[in-house]
Amino acid sequence: MSIEIFLVFSILALALLLFLTGWVRMDIVALSVLCLLAVTGLVSPSDALAGFSNPAVITVWAMFILSAAIYQTGVARIIGSKVLKFSGKQEWRVILVIMLTSAMLSTVMSNIGVAALMLPVVMDVARSTRRSPARLLIPLAFATHLGGLTTLIGTPANLLVSYQLEEAGYEPLAMFDFTPVAGIVMLAGVLTISLAGRFLLPRKKPSRHKDEDRHHELTASYHLEDSTFQIQIKPGSTLAGKTLAESRFRAALGINVLSIKRDRGRTVLNPGPDTLLKVNDKLFVQGKYDTIRDLHNWSAKIPSKDQLKEIDFQNLGFYEVRPGDDSSLLGKSAGKLKHIGSLNIRILSMIRNGEVLNKNLRKEMIAATDKLLILTGAEQIESLLKDGVFEEAKPVTETGLTDTYKLTDSLFILHTSDAYQSLKKTTNYHFLIQTFGLVVLGELNEKGQLMEEEKEEEERSDASSRPLLIYGDKDNLPLLQGLFDIEIFDEQIPGADSLETEEVIMAETVLAPRSSLAGKTLSEINFRRKYGLNVLALWREGKAIRTHLHDVPLRFGEALLLYGRREKVTLLSKDENFILLTDSLQPTFRTGKALTAVLILAATLLMVITGLLPLAISAIIGVILMVVFGCLRMEEAYGAIDWRSVFLIAGMLPLGVAIEQTGAAMLLAGQVENLLGGFGPIGLLAGLYLITLMTTLAIHPAALVVIMAPIVIHTAENFGVSPHSFMIAIAIAASGSFLSPVAHPANLLVMGPGGYKFTDYLKIGIPFSLLVMLIVFLLIPVFWPL
Repeated sequence: MSIEIFLVFSILALALLLFLTGWVRMDIVALSVLCLLAVTGLVSPSDALAGFSNPAVITVWAMFILSAAIYQTGVARIIGSKVLKFSGKQEWRVILVIMLTSAMLSTVMSNIGVAALMLPVVMDVARSTRRSPARLLIPLAFATHLGGLTTLIGTPANLLVSYQLEEAGYEPLAMFDFTPVAGIVMLAGVLTISLAGRFLLPRKKPSRHKDEDRHHELTASYHLEDSTFQIQIKPGSTLAGKTLAESRFRAALGINVLSIKRDRGRTVLNPGPDTLLKVNDKLFVQGKYDTIRDLHNWSAKIPSKDQLKEIDFQNLGFYEVRPGDDSSLLGKSAGKLKHIGSLNIRILSMIRNGEVLNKNLRKEMIAATDKLLILTGAEQIESLLKDGVFEEAKPVTETGLTDTYKLTDSLFILHTSDAYQSLKKTTNYHFLIQTFGLVVLGELNEKGQLMEEEKEEEERSDASSRPLLIYGDKDNLPLLQGLFDIEIFDEQIPGADSLETEEVIMAETVLAPRSSLAGKTLSEINFRRKYGLNVLALWREGKAIRTHLHDVPLRFGEALLLYGRREKVTLLSKDENFILLTDSLQPTFRTGKALTAVLILAATLLMVITGLLPLAISAIIGVILMVVFGCLRMEEAYGAIDWRSVFLIAGMLPLGVAIEQTGAAMLLAGQVENLLGGFGPIGLLAGLYLITLMTTLAIHPAALVVIMAPIVIHTAENFGVSPHSFMIAIAIAASGSFLSPVAHPANLLVMGPGGYKFTDYLKIGIPFSLLVMLIVFLLIPVFWPL
């Protein structure tokens, strides 16, 4: 093995590892591969960058734009809606029509674009036919894969296979060269799932057919009635006169206020953050009942001077520290770092420019010149100084605590119903500490003396609760007591029908395929204030999450249940980050340009089919015409491109070149032939097909084709069979992503709305993938003789 081949294998192994683990984004991995190949000299700088001008890459981004034009003009929505009206009521017919429609659209549109377009339509079909979306959405996703297999422009993998054949000196594939094999696979797949495969789909409670019953479907799907109850603002409560935002119900207790019933009978639906609370208000809330019940026995009070005298602060471990120029804490919020579990310290206060700051520390970013008052152990301080987290540290005397940091002015005593060790495991403890920035200094014994934490278990003779000494902002004390005094109102709670009117509704949404919000929490994007809507629940991996949603990172493919005013929901439908799952709430399309878009697309394809222009040039002309004739705005065109896919393909293409030029492809092809050659051409093809199919579970199909193509071509040449037949089979294996939700974005998109679990995909995906493979093996020798 030469050094060049060793380097190629090393870069390939690193890329595969990063693809499999997901430690680094796929597009960053691909660009890193490009740079490594250029730096090591395995490819020239011009060859390393050639992927960005590659005709296949240009065609990919141009087709994204053409698909967006078809979407924006409503062509696909019109076709889908009209055709689905003839699906009837029988389940097999409904699935058949959905799959045929989606598959046909996917022949000229991106798979994920068709899935996003058809999703609201299919959800409405589920409601109108009284069927669970789970019976229809996996067929929708699978159909987009099947349709994309049938034409050269159907998937990026097909385009890359054709390009790789041309680069190897063979005739490139034409527009419909995939159609004989993939077309039969598509029809057989659609019929199989419609007639037999549907019995492998999960059976869930069907949707209701009447619009006025839609709220029952939503509340039942997300089990909202299991988490709704009423609370009351008692006379004398410190919450009276505060706004909902000031009450911190959501942040501190993880509850949503759905409606407020006033003293004289008036009901406020979907109250906003600025709604004032009044005495005797009955709040219909959604959250954990135990949260409010357990807090009812809590209380907080300011310690007396006599109590403070009994407390010895010296043994707790107060230190004044300075971060220094290289500290890992620099630039971070002191308030958010109040409890740093990894460092085992608690930040209480800070001195900046001679001023003591102990309130609103969340707004204060730690600087090298700041002095921090922290609570920790002596051994930990030594470790932190050694690691460079702090540059200076000194113990703080009791005089320093009281005179300099005014520690005693920020203390109060908290009485709870649980022992401290048990309390620390509760959500109430976690969110109250986090929301109000509290620091627990320790427990007080019967004499009012502070117990050292490591001795608490030894001194405790029972599991009863003890008062806790708390450091925090005393200004929050009335609000805390108000939360503790909330009364659960023991009355029949309002039904789900009381939450919706013509103006206030519930709606479901999912993150759009290229949403910039994936990975962010609702609090980070300030969802409530930005969109004016409440998120009542989130569907993740087959179950509903209904509490403390503001700190849950959003994932692509999860469904969100929204509640708010109709006009706010309509505004959300225009946001490119979301797809609403109700067709009637979708944004308006440029239907006046629908015919124009169809004619431009037809002309674009005709130029390719007749051989007048190469596909890449024809596609660019189509993009220009779509913009010039108003089918799409240029800003929308830029937004339609999946740049991650473009950079992924452009970055991985040089790896294919390096695998070929260094002889690595020849070496691997020889190993494949030695391993599988004894089974004949079909056995060889089956082995390569299965390797490709299984690898799609972790690697993007486009990147996989780039890696596999030179190996497959050399293997076919060594065995004396047609590379075209092998490459078509590999393209089908790479793009036929049926095994899991993560195998393709279209699968993931329907996971939340369908309420699917990972195993639901395996249950139908494994036999269906084997069926597709069997059909391919039967048809390849017929249409592309080996």
